[in-house]
Amino acid sequence: MAKFYGNVGYIKNTEVQPGVWADQTIEKSYYGDVTRNTSRFQQSDGVNDDISINNIISIVADPYANENFQYIRYVEWMGTKWKVTNAEVKYPRIILTLGGMYHGYSTRTSINTGGNAGNS
Repeated sequence: MAKFYGNVGYIKNTEVQPGVWADQTIEKSYYGDVTRNTSRFQQSDGVNDDISINNIISIVADPYANENFQYIRYVEWMGTKWKVTNAEVKYPRIILTLGGMYHGYSTRTSINTGGNAGNS
């Protein structure tokens, strides 16, 4: 089983001013394990096929992850951001299933207090 250390991206719709809501990306670092490592090519209408992975990453969750797992949208792994297609809570871990490449919002906020990865 391969080890994992990387960023997990949360996207939450927050009120930035009274009556004004916007998506906010929060990125946190976690340790974990890669429990499945597979890839596949998907047929597309474009010139090149799409790359998709079916990797499963099990992260050691902190209280923030346990309370906000439904907002997890991507995992940064091997230099690329990958979509999270499923997040399953199995205390004290969260099992993340990855899919295609993530092309959504860019990082705006990074939470890391106390100097240790994964703390909030």
